Amino acid sequence: MHSHFTNKLLNLEDVIIKKVLHADTFVKIYIETKPKEHMCPCCGLLTKRIHDYRFQTIKDLPFQLKHCYLVLRKRRYLCPCGKRFFESYSFLPRYFQRTSRLTAFVASALHSTMSLKAVSEQANVSTSTVGRILDSIRYGRAKLGETISIDEFKGNAASEKYQCILVDPVKHRVLDILPDRKRANLANYFYSIPKTERYRVKFFSCDMWEQYVDLARIYFPNATIVIDKYHFIRQVSWAIERVRKRLQKTMPANLRKYYKRSRSLILKRYSKLKDEEKQACDLMLLYNDDLRLAHYLKEKFFEICQNPKYSEQRIDFFDWIKMAENSGLKEFEDCAKTYRHWSKEILNAFKYKFISNGPTEGFNNKIKVLKRTSYGVRNFERFRTRILLATN
Repeated sequence: MHSHFTNKLLNLEDVIIKKVLHADTFVKIYIETKPKEHMCPCCGLLTKRIHDYRFQTIKDLPFQLKHCYLVLRKRRYLCPCGKRFFESYSFLPRYFQRTSRLTAFVASALHSTMSLKAVSEQANVSTSTVGRILDSIRYGRAKLGETISIDEFKGNAASEKYQCILVDPVKHRVLDILPDRKRANLANYFYSIPKTERYRVKFFSCDMWEQYVDLARIYFPNATIVIDKYHFIRQVSWAIERVRKRLQKTMPANLRKYYKRSRSLILKRYSKLKDEEKQACDLMLLYNDDLRLAHYLKEKFFEICQNPKYSEQRIDFFDWIKMAENSGLKEFEDCAKTYRHWSKEILNAFKYKFISNGPTEGFNNKIKVLKRTSYGVRNFERFRTRILLATN
């Protein structure tokens, strides 16, 4: 009875446990299987005749927080045709020194953001073994949905500084990772997607980079182009930051340091500040009319973004552009120029509020963690597979 439950604990088919040895860092389990007829790989005849035995040490899943080794007593059979061969096992592939479930364990661990070295230490295999298991995993291109989002991230893989991530922001799913953001390569990639699939895309979300928009108009003619809110809202944040930096150059050293340390009070929404923070922010704005006007324009634009009514947003948006153009602040005049150029796509972001690059930015943060734990990944195919494993 006890032997039966011990065998069940190991959970390997037709395996009998003969002995268990415990050490400080590992567990060694001696096992064998029940004898049965085996087919000769040479002539196909069934035989039960055993020629001899050999012992093989196999790595298995960690057991009781220790490395686990299975010492398998392997039978070698003798066929009447003269062929000698080892018996086969459901849990051990031929020529392998690790169980199938240990390989599956490593593949499962690669879904996390752990480095290959950390996975290898946890599974008690070499880093090169983990790399080979990773290389055996293949991801094709996922089918496009009605909404797609594209963004670049700094990957530094395969001698390219930037890679592109293609996401379905509605289903929160990474569709693919592209090796670079060069126009020709992006065009070839989109061209390789069947036309019927591309024409079903209704929304294309991206940042304010002309190449993305040009390619979207060519390869996704039925899609409404939406500029992601994060990318156009930060134009206002950048504008007020440039105003602050310009004014700081004329300030005394102690005041300059204070404004730099307290810049978050100016950047944050005024309504979200605590009472003492509001008082400090008011004092900072009293220093200069330009900073006070810049803060007003920033708050006004954030109010427009928060308005749930698109009809009002459209009117207020163009009014804000005129106000910024006539503000006398070069930083906001440049911002207004950018907004006027991208007005159609920005208004689409106001109109279709459910379209956002938020999931994409979340995936980008996960990629940063993966890069940091791995100390960079040079092989693009491995990098792509790790990202798709970690994000899907």
